[in-house]
Amino acid sequence: MRLISALAVVAIAASAAAVAADPPATPSANPVPSLKACNQKADAKKLTGPARAQFVKDCRAGKTS
Repeated sequence: MRLISALAVVAIAASAAAVAADPPATPSANPVPSLKACNQKADAKKLTGPARAQFVKDCRAGKTS
């Protein structure tokens, strides 16, 4: 029983150390636009059908201005 408890404590400590060692995520210089924002841009351009779908896809990928 002591062996199992000791192994559990070591496993928890090791996982906590591994999590603490990861550097914090840095925000990207160009955040991905939200779907709502891309749809609003598509509405402003009065896009419909496949052209709208492609525009929104490109917008989400950061390929449009």
